[in-house]
Amino acid sequence: MRILGIETSCDDTGVALFDAQLGLLAHATYSQTTTHAPYGGVVPELASRDHTHKLLAVINTVIQEAEIAPRTIDGIAYTAGPGLNGALLVGAAFAKALGYAWNIPTIGIHHMEGHLLAAMLEEPAPTFPFISLLVSGGHTLLVEVFTIGKYKILGESLDDAAGEAFDKIGKLLGLPYPGGPALAKLAEEGDPKRFHFPRPLTNRAGLDFSFSGLKTFALNTFQGTNQSEQDKADIAYAFQEAVVDTLFIKCKRAIKATGLNRLVIAGGVGANQRLRSKLTELTTSAGTVIYYPRLEFCTDNGAMIAYAGYQRLKLGSDPTLEIHVHPRWPMDTLKK
Repeated sequence: MRILGIETSCDDTGVALFDAQLGLLAHATYSQTTTHAPYGGVVPELASRDHTHKLLAVINTVIQEAEIAPRTIDGIAYTAGPGLNGALLVGAAFAKALGYAWNIPTIGIHHMEGHLLAAMLEEPAPTFPFISLLVSGGHTLLVEVFTIGKYKILGESLDDAAGEAFDKIGKLLGLPYPGGPALAKLAEEGDPKRFHFPRPLTNRAGLDFSFSGLKTFALNTFQGTNQSEQDKADIAYAFQEAVVDTLFIKCKRAIKATGLNRLVIAGGVGANQRLRSKLTELTTSAGTVIYYPRLEFCTDNGAMIAYAGYQRLKLGSDPTLEIHVHPRWPMDTLKK
């Protein structure tokens, strides 16, 4: 079975081809960073338009790179949610139209399920069951993954996601969009001893997250300085350490609570090198084996949707031409 995956949940146009026997054949992602940079964040209408303009070209690029004929594609998977409504509709409409034209089945995929399974594209792939820390610009979740389609949310953010918090503090410090990677780079120049930020919700039981108070603490600290370049670097360092420590503490608790020793890191913040460095402590202290997707598959991409689509299409497809997307889509409503 050969599956075309289409990802348009936010501001990246991702496409990939996955073959059940040969693995990943080709993938490509068009980033809209330059489109949204002047606004300091994603503008939904511009995101939808960019997907409309670029998606067909990215699909053609992937098919040409894979050196296959469209008639050899057996199904199409597309992100049906959660995400920006307009952006989701673009991908869904393309998928349905291509499916109709090529007379092949289509299926809508949960964006978070795609991220949870992204590490399955690597060697060695994790075996079920495992814990996944899914940490991105829109979501922060700790999930117990029993098998494909069977998930238990252990903890989630009660307000801002970790990636969103990174971006907002990056914007506060006057860093270019996206703020998260820029903040991580600036933190390398920070003084480790100057500021100490709180680690939210770590002084009480549970696996939920909260980063809104940490953002306020960073804002107040920033306003109390001369706002020099060194001040910004010191705040960036302290903020990153607080987020990383919080994620580390919660992962350690989840490992202890479940008794599982396999941890998968997914989502854009999973590319943060300080987080990766901190999590290596779990390999010695708790005997945990940690799995990461390659860096390009931490952020939104078509490969994870193609792989999840392959797993889902084996069980059936959506036979209608109706287009349904779900900007909000709780994971616990997914079919097993």
